[in-house]
Amino acid sequence: MLVKFGELLKPFLYSFRDLVPIIVVVGFFQLVVLQQAIPNVNEILVGTLLVVIGLALFVRGLEMGLFPIGESLAYSFARKGSLFWLLSFAFALGFGTTVAEPALIAVAKEAAFVAAQEHIIAETREAMDAYAMGLRLTVAVSVGIAILVGVIRIIKGWPIHYLIIAGYIGVVLMTGIAPEEIVGIAYDSGGVTTSTVTVPLVTALGVGLASSIKGRNPMVDGFGLIAFASLTPMIFVMGYGMFF
Repeated sequence: MLVKFGELLKPFLYSFRDLVPIIVVVGFFQLVVLQQAIPNVNEILVGTLLVVIGLALFVRGLEMGLFPIGESLAYSFARKGSLFWLLSFAFALGFGTTVAEPALIAVAKEAAFVAAQEHIIAETREAMDAYAMGLRLTVAVSVGIAILVGVIRIIKGWPIHYLIIAGYIGVVLMTGIAPEEIVGIAYDSGGVTTSTVTVPLVTALGVGLASSIKGRNPMVDGFGLIAFASLTPMIFVMGYGMFF
């Protein structure tokens, strides 16, 4: 009974361990550097406890649900031998997980609000909603295409560094010609796509696919899809700013 209780407690202890550096840094600067008492201590303690519990449950949920289903779907599509359906699934997975990404929703709303304040778009709810949705769909399509290309790379065995180098050359070139108002948003869009929803499923897809294809090493070929997912949104969002 004690062993089972210890196993149940481990995820919460690991989550607390991961949060300790943040707690130490905040406490040091608040108490030592600023020499101020921590405000709302009770609320902060309760909030920290909720974060520990939520993080532990989230990680456990990934291990139990998202990782296995991603790997099993990739394996099933590989065994089926239909390239069309495999690529369709890769695009749909990238698009679906990204358009629902909470971080992207928050960034798109903030970008729309600032664009309205700067008179880049009309300062109306309809214009801001349309701008935010257009940004979200642009990023989601770009991630879908990125995952599709990443799956083709795994199937063909292409070296990842050539594709990444070519992609970042494209980012640098587009940075020079894109409107400066959109460049920062484009760079942030690349970061928010690699968040809580997208990363687990995309990683599981890559590892599962590489594991099921003869001659592919899951350690070498299974990872790297996330790099594509963070690269292509920068190019697509800058293009979105140039044309729309």
